[in-house]
Amino acid sequence: MIRNVRYYIFLKDVLMLAVTTFGGPQAHLAHFQKILVDKRQYLSEEELLEINSLCQILPGPTSTQTLTAIGFKIGGPNLAYLTLILWILPGVTFMTLAAMMMSSIEQKNWSTEFTRFIQPMAVGFVSYGAYTISVKTIHTKTGVALMILAAVLSYFIQTPFIFPIVLLCSGLLTALKYKAQPKEEKTKIIIPWANFLLWAGVLIGAAALGGITKALPVRLFENFYRNGSLIFGGGQVLTPLLYTEFVQYAPKQYLSSEEFLSGYAVAQSLPGPVFSFSAYIGALSMREYGTAGELVGGFVAALGIFLPGTFLIFFVIRFWESLKKYRAVRASLEGITAASAGLVIASAVILFQPLENTVMNFAVTIITFALLAFTRVWSPLIILGGLLLGFLLRYV
Repeated sequence: MIRNVRYYIFLKDVLMLAVTTFGGPQAHLAHFQKILVDKRQYLSEEELLEINSLCQILPGPTSTQTLTAIGFKIGGPNLAYLTLILWILPGVTFMTLAAMMMSSIEQKNWSTEFTRFIQPMAVGFVSYGAYTISVKTIHTKTGVALMILAAVLSYFIQTPFIFPIVLLCSGLLTALKYKAQPKEEKTKIIIPWANFLLWAGVLIGAAALGGITKALPVRLFENFYRNGSLIFGGGQVLTPLLYTEFVQYAPKQYLSSEEFLSGYAVAQSLPGPVFSFSAYIGALSMREYGTAGELVGGFVAALGIFLPGTFLIFFVIRFWESLKKYRAVRASLEGITAASAGLVIASAVILFQPLENTVMNFAVTIITFALLAFTRVWSPLIILGGLLLGFLLRYV
């Protein structure tokens, strides 16, 4: 049972996690275990792992949903929303400022040569994301096959619409293997639909309003809300979708490949949710409207990317105890995670292609991957090292 706690102490812990937790969902879970379970005993280790498992089969940012769900179980929706705000605020603020800085540098025609290694380093981070997902979640021949198929399809069909189709079909395929899952006694599922209807209503309403008004902030909110509603597997899986939609997709192309990769590398060096990268994209997408436009862009992008996962976890957590008894639900996770790994593999290849095929770029990508995979070097130190090397080669 989740014990009663003083809300302000819990929120203080959440803010501390937001500014000290690096490394993506897997690393976040270890920090949650240390602070929320071992130190504060807000909940048991079993409860934390179960909530995290639930969030893994829902679209949205896994670690954000996990932390928000804990806030929901402790203090209901009000505490959960406060938890969400404090968790995302530092990262979103910094990424919006990073976008404004990037825009200012470009307007003043300052050299960004010192960032030359950040882009291949970002590819190294994405490659490491694919590696960690595949090693930790793919253990069957079916999973390997789905991973390869997802990678091939998303590489050759570079449109935002291929991703949800691949994820859905992969989940349905492995759901057919439900008999391999252990049986559990089922209970009647009673579903309170309010949060699902809220999620669907915002999705449809934003699409309709964007189509009618053609207003860029509304369309940005819809774009990010739709992506946040379809992403399984965390920030690494979000990357190929955002790259395809905002860099490659001809009607938009709000960012260059260099801007995208530089921002992604910065996001990887920050604590908190990787999804805060969306604020960077939103701000740059509205740079033509000045500082106010960049602030609005960062805000609507963050709001759009984080809200759907929050609505959905509020919806499912109320009847999760009954739903998880069904073997097909548990079996579908194999396909979803395998396809997610495939999408990230394809994104690493796609992101590297715009870079010059130089020995240095290949070396930086490989070294970044090796440092992440085989050492305990802190991610921000890797990024700072790349910036320092770029500065030395440019100005010394």
